[in-house]
Amino acid sequence: MKLEQFIRDVPDFPIPGILYRDITPLLRDPGALAASVEAMTAPWRGRQVDLVAAMEARGFIFGAAMALKLGAGFVPVRKEGKLPWKTRRAEYSLEYREDVLHVHEDAVEPGQKVLVADDLIATGGTAAAVVDLVEQLGAEVVGLQFLIELSDLQGRALLNGREVYSVVVY
Repeated sequence: MKLEQFIRDVPDFPIPGILYRDITPLLRDPGALAASVEAMTAPWRGRQVDLVAAMEARGFIFGAAMALKLGAGFVPVRKEGKLPWKTRRAEYSLEYREDVLHVHEDAVEPGQKVLVADDLIATGGTAAAVVDLVEQLGAEVVGLQFLIELSDLQGRALLNGREVYSVVVY
């Protein structure tokens, strides 16, 4: 299935000059959604992934489904003020703003193998922040998986030669 046909381009969103890749058409189509989760999970089968860590909000959709398929647990990585327990934080930059992510201090244990998943990698700031959080807690990041990669923004450069897979590359 060609997943690109389910991804809509929205120019000048959320600010002028940004071309937003909208996955809501993909999410509403059961076949495209299933194919996306399958394609994102395939490189990690048999890799002994203990946990899938994903960022809110769209990353949760794929990360939780991937965790189930991999027989792994799921770790939600949230924005400021969204988690009720003691957290670790990491600041990061997007193409158009600064932000902060948090994870519960007990979400990941030292030595666990964690796969980081999100719907899209652009500049890599969000993904690098999640890698930082996971490693602060003593776990090993086995790799990163994205549905979409915006290759011209060179997000992989922030990921220090880590194993990174993307299903659709623009």
